Amino acid sequence: MHRSQITLPPDARILVVKMAGIGDLLLATPALRALRESYPQARIDLLVTPDSAGILNGWDAIDHTIVLDKYLFDHPRQILNNPQTLLRLKELWQTMRAGRYDAVLLLHHLTLPFGRLKHQLLMRATGARWRVGLDNGHGWFLNVRVKDDGFGALHEAEYAMAVAEAAGATVRDKKLYLPLSEADRQQARRLIYGEGDSHEVKRPLIAMHPGSGSYSIARRWAPERFAKLADTLYADFGGELLLVGGPEEKELHEYIISQMQSPMPVRSLSGKGNIKTTAAVLEMVDLFVGNDAGVMHIAAAVGAPTVGIFSLTNHKAWGPYTGGPDSKRATVVRLDLPCMPCFYTGHQLGTPEGCSVHDCITMLGVDPVAVAARRMLGVNYIHGV
Repeated sequence: MHRSQITLPPDARILVVKMAGIGDLLLATPALRALRESYPQARIDLLVTPDSAGILNGWDAIDHTIVLDKYLFDHPRQILNNPQTLLRLKELWQTMRAGRYDAVLLLHHLTLPFGRLKHQLLMRATGARWRVGLDNGHGWFLNVRVKDDGFGALHEAEYAMAVAEAAGATVRDKKLYLPLSEADRQQARRLIYGEGDSHEVKRPLIAMHPGSGSYSIARRWAPERFAKLADTLYADFGGELLLVGGPEEKELHEYIISQMQSPMPVRSLSGKGNIKTTAAVLEMVDLFVGNDAGVMHIAAAVGAPTVGIFSLTNHKAWGPYTGGPDSKRATVVRLDLPCMPCFYTGHQLGTPEGCSVHDCITMLGVDPVAVAARRMLGVNYIHGV
């Protein structure tokens, strides 16, 4: 029997599947919060990838995190070339069965044929009575279905909340959540102020992320434009710049610093601290500007005033999410070309690296980003919102 909504017993055992990067997992946190608030006595487990494992550690909404490197199984050829990976699937099968789950919630679109097969096998492996997820016409193996109208018809955070609601949860708070400890915040303060708070920070404190992760570097705005943006904001507001990102982005940061013309104080935090330290740093800034990437979602999750630069990706699906319709804390800057977006559009994956010319990002100048940044600083920094 297929249903659109169910109610689980108070002590239900629930598995939530979100095998994606940090940003995508953060977009699922309103749904996870709703499940915990609606089923306070339930056991709620989370299946994630190594990339995002640990980002929600310390949050009582989750009882247990299971890690699976899904990238080992992205194509049948990978399994044929390395049959020993099947042993990991056997271990996962045993873990799934041992969980004795009443419901498994799949927070993924059923986009590619091999992906649909993997999700079907995974959900069957749990033995759960209720299999809840998005249905775009390929969800025949689900018995609780949420209509999937395609990427961007709803924000990804809202799709996840719709799946939670189909499992009987009530959504009361739509804000993203990232648990931070006092140790995370102390480490962030040391990075910003130095030992013993010796560094006097010049406000506004502005953070920029010029990277994008390795999955799609076509999303990167030109580093020269980040440099010019920093100079422009310094002329308007003064302040200090922090460049954030992983250790692989150190040279990118150094290049941006070399291109800056203003005397704006600037530091690269490339590879300094872990991802939660970065989150705690962003919790303290007056403005964040960055490309469409996981760091942008981290900034939104910790409440930093956020300007997201979008190009080929679907901003209606993955724009910085604040849980409300207003843009006082987050906004998107993008062009409006007829070919946009070409990545995650409709029910298709599209082209992760875009076209050969990348007009959607190369034609985006500094002025519209500076306008959005000025507005964000004017509302949140000058007026203290």
